[in-house]
Amino acid sequence: MTAEEIINYTKVADQYIIEIFSQSTTALPEAERLFSHILNAQHIWAKRILGIEPLYGVWEIHSRQDFKKISEENFKIIHEALNENMLDQVIYYQNSKGIRYENQIADILFHLFNHSTYHRGQVVTLLKEAGFEPPITDYIILKRDHLL
Repeated sequence: MTAEEIINYTKVADQYIIEIFSQSTTALPEAERLFSHILNAQHIWAKRILGIEPLYGVWEIHSRQDFKKISEENFKIIHEALNENMLDQVIYYQNSKGIRYENQIADILFHLFNHSTYHRGQVVTLLKEAGFEPPITDYIILKRDHLL
């Protein structure tokens, strides 16, 4: 699996969640909080790779109407980060508490996408509890159905 494939999977899976938010008028504050966190983390990690100060805080809450725009911006930034850097490159960054770390970009990307998948699962659970038919975001199913 290439980095491009996992980026595409994450983008498609996020889009399925965003679609539910955009069609719903039901208040889903916890799901919106968690999905905002997913978008924020993607943004923060991509900006760290580029060495640029992020615009969003880790737990900043966004309007569901902004989810699509933020997601599209995030994936542009992620592509920019990959185009400008090699996966085995080590970068130095500070976490949200100001502690300095160093990691390879490949490890950061693995964390970023794994983190997205973890919290998307939580969002799907909340959507199901609220009565929504949750979208299928399993990688293998999307791949089998030629959606990736």
